[in-house]
Amino acid sequence: MNKILPVILSGGSGTRLWPLSREKYPKQLLPLVGEQSMLQATIARLNGLDGLAEPLLVCNEEHRFIVAEQMRLLGKAGRVLLEPVGRNTAPALTLAALWARRQGGDPVLVVMPADHVIADEGLFRAAVARAVALAEAGMAVTFGITPDSPETGYGYIQRGAALGGDGAAYRLMRFVEKPDRPTAEAYLDAGDFLWNSGIFVLRASTWLMALDRCRADILVACRAALEGGGEDGDFIRVDAAAFARCPADSIDYAVMERLTGNAAALPEGVVIPLTAGWSDVGVWDALWKVLPKCDDGNAMRGDALLENCANTLVVAENRLVACVGLRDMVVVETDDAVLVAHHDATQDVKKIVDRLKADGRSVTQWHRKVYRPWGWYDGVDAGERFQVKRIGVKPGAALSLQMHHHRAEHWVVVSGTARVTRGDEVFLVSENQSTYIPLGVRHRLENPGIVPLEMIEVQSGSYLGEDDIVRFEDDWGRR
Repeated sequence: MNKILPVILSGGSGTRLWPLSREKYPKQLLPLVGEQSMLQATIARLNGLDGLAEPLLVCNEEHRFIVAEQMRLLGKAGRVLLEPVGRNTAPALTLAALWARRQGGDPVLVVMPADHVIADEGLFRAAVARAVALAEAGMAVTFGITPDSPETGYGYIQRGAALGGDGAAYRLMRFVEKPDRPTAEAYLDAGDFLWNSGIFVLRASTWLMALDRCRADILVACRAALEGGGEDGDFIRVDAAAFARCPADSIDYAVMERLTGNAAALPEGVVIPLTAGWSDVGVWDALWKVLPKCDDGNAMRGDALLENCANTLVVAENRLVACVGLRDMVVVETDDAVLVAHHDATQDVKKIVDRLKADGRSVTQWHRKVYRPWGWYDGVDAGERFQVKRIGVKPGAALSLQMHHHRAEHWVVVSGTARVTRGDEVFLVSENQSTYIPLGVRHRLENPGIVPLEMIEVQSGSYLGEDDIVRFEDDWGRR
């Protein structure tokens, strides 16, 4: 039997979960529910299925090192396909299917967004096994979530006739957009409408054949992008210019909505109802629903103290957050922003993000603590001509050999040992020791030890932006 290839789509930005989710470190990379990140939980969700191949992740190029590291921590040896620009889910799946066919097989693709929660993973795996059997017969399968409320934040799928007598799978009747409240209530009463999960199971060849007939322009553009790219270790790169010319479209719009009814010369569309505690955790209210709660309906993460509160979500990342007399509220504290919102208004968090972007505020893109392939840095303080950072470097890792035109740097080692290249010198700096990097001098910071290196960096100069870096050598291929 052909292997089952998990295709994990990790391209979203999760703006409605700001300030925890940022463009450069979005919600799928965060441990919102449990100890694992949502990406890691998605990858692990299929463990135990027969014939399971290592996963193929499709992600934004800027997230590549974080995604690869999170996969490594799971012990997975999958590949990462990099999108230089976002073009929605149909091109992402097309690149994955083309790459899979290039390997010489025709696996069944289990296509999962990286930012969903599924509580009953055993039930989900059983549903996937049923879907794989249908996909092997040439069908295109999606999952519809059995609704328990008239939700207006999801699209819906109407199921048609049953494929068998057990009610496990149905023909696709139609897809419908996010409804208003009365329409959603009517769908719930009708009993044949399901929430659209955005999870799909089908052969690589089935997708490519259907796309060729429905959106050949996407197929042509993706084929050119993949053929113009190459492979760099575990990373699969595409031609950026060719992919930028690809039309943007979703899997639903491009193909699945055309598989309803008796679509001629197209694969049969099938929906499997699923009751497994699914959520796309798209807004703070949705996260509150899936988290454990106290008797008063409060969900808390971090150092939170609530008095006379009910149905309130509090996320405290850095400080004590105390709340008194709140009802149906969301309070989220990070190191550089605080959000306070009513449950009914959490969809509007995106409007705040849009306003911040229009004002050029970096808090929509970065956290104060920024992760890099070699470790991380945390902006502790800044003034007109200075900036203070905490820097952590993984054992054996090295920053690029670089120089700056506009700033000098003082380094103080707090723990571990640093190997410093400064001009023609190479020397060690141990705990409680320091060194100075003059403006314009080539330098490099390395951790030669087996324990993490942590240091304080004080920058001073006329310009302190991250773009004042000239790289001469880099272990991570950055320029």
